This record gives sequence, C-alpha cells and structure tokens, in this order.
Amino acid sequence: MASQRTSEFFETHPVFTHAEYLASRMTRGRSRQTANNLLARYLATGRLIRIRRGLYATVPVGVDPTRASVDPYLVISRLTPDSIVAYHAALQFFGQAHSLWRRFHYLTRGRARPVRFRDLEFVPVQLPAAIRERRDLGGGITDARHMGSRLRVTTLERTLVDVMDAPDKGGGWEEIWRSLEAVEFFDLDLVVECALALDSSVTAARVGFFLEEHREALMAEDRHLEKLRARAPSEPRYLDAERRPGRLVSPWNLIVPKAVLDRQWEETA
Repeated sequence: MASQRTSEFFETHPVFTHAEYLASRMTRGRSRQTANNLLARYLATGRLIRIRRGLYATVPVGVDPTRASVDPYLVISRLTPDSIVAYHAALQFFGQAHSLWRRFHYLTRGRARPVRFRDLEFVPVQLPAAIRERRDLGGGITDARHMGSRLRVTTLERTLVDVMDAPDKGGGWEEIWRSLEAVEFFDLDLVVECALALDSSVTAARVGFFLEEHREALMAEDRHLEKLRARAPSEPRYLDAERRPGRLVSPWNLIVPKAVLDRQWEETA
C-alpha cells in the first residue's frame, strides 16, 4: 500500500515523470535510492504502469493495470518539456474532430522519438524553422487546464493553420473540412497572423482558399483575404502533396482536386 503522502502525489499526478517523483520524495528527506525502490515497488504491485522509460501513469485502487486507461493529453504534456498538443490532437482535445484518432501529434522545438503505448501513438513534430526561435512560437498557443493539470495546446485558430500547413497530420481534406466546419467561431485576425508567421506561400493560399469557401459562415472580410492573397504563390501549386489533378483556383494559384471543390464526401454521407 502506498503511504498517505505517496497516495496524495498519485492523486494529483495521474501521469508523471521520474524526475517529478524523485523531487516529491527527496524534499521529504528520502534518498534517491529509497525513492527509486518505492517506485519499483509500486510498479511491481500494479499501482503504476510504465508508459516509457521515465514516464509513468497511476492506476486507481482496485483497477486492473492492464485495463487502466491513460489520458493521452497528459502523456503529451510530459513527453518533452515544451510539448504542445497540436494538429488533429488539438481538434480532438477541443471536441471538434470529425473522427477520433489513436495517433496524437504534438509540437516541440527539439527532436524527439515517437512513443507507442498500447494502441496509442504519440508523434513529435519539430516546430517549423520560420517560427522555432520566435518567442511566441508563431502565436495561437494557450495554456489549458485538464484533469487537474496544465498543458499547452494550439488554439483552434492556430490549429486551422497547422492542419492546412500539414494536412496529413489533420487527417486529409475531408477530415479537415468536416472538423473545421463544426467550429462555430474563429478569430480570423489570429488565423491570418498565424498563417503569415509560417512564411509559406502554399499554406497562406490554402488558408485563404478555405476562408473564401466559407466566407459567409466565418464572416471573412476582404481585409483577411487580401493579406493572404498577397502571400499566395506566384505560380500554380497543387493543394496537396499527391499532386492530384484538379482546377486552378485564382487568385490562390492552387490546383484543387475535384473531390475537394465538389465536396464529394457529402455524396456518400
């Protein structure tokens, strides 16, 4: 059985790092070896489960550790010191994803390795070079409270830009369209700001195309679209990496597949 103080730590740290646990024990006069021995005991008795080396999740009393659920967003918050829930994972965090994934992307300044835990996959994405050293990391990042802890997550405005920048991490165009269309409101000034920060003509054009396609619903104004048009590519570019044929949409200079233009997914809905 865990001591009262250890139980309190577990209750307030459903996911924690080895360093966090050591800090909590050693401040009470315990040695590093004693703390490590206690950690090993809790693992052996099923009070904890190891997600990866140095990262643990607590198991509620009476729950089979092989069936205990682990919150994926708390895991992300401990994978690197600067983890930011992003892309489809951010849409899912805010309850706006059209479908649920077991793959969770997160942003980080440095390089990290993907982590698999049971049927969950955590995939790091290094921040684009254009914003990596910016103090605000390109804007649109907020602190959020979740299960008694705090984590960083991209706002819906930043997420819109990010999935346009890397559509594979948003689930492809159908998933992106359906998810973003479920969002009732975007701060379009912030959307434009985040889009321009990435310094990518294709991303600016993709964002502009989406806003124009949903101009009435999103209340997009000329001033929003004009800033993005000014950064659109000077020569035609494909909407996606697959270079699927389609129609050239001016003034965005994007070759947009018929499936996206005609929203063909609605025909099978």
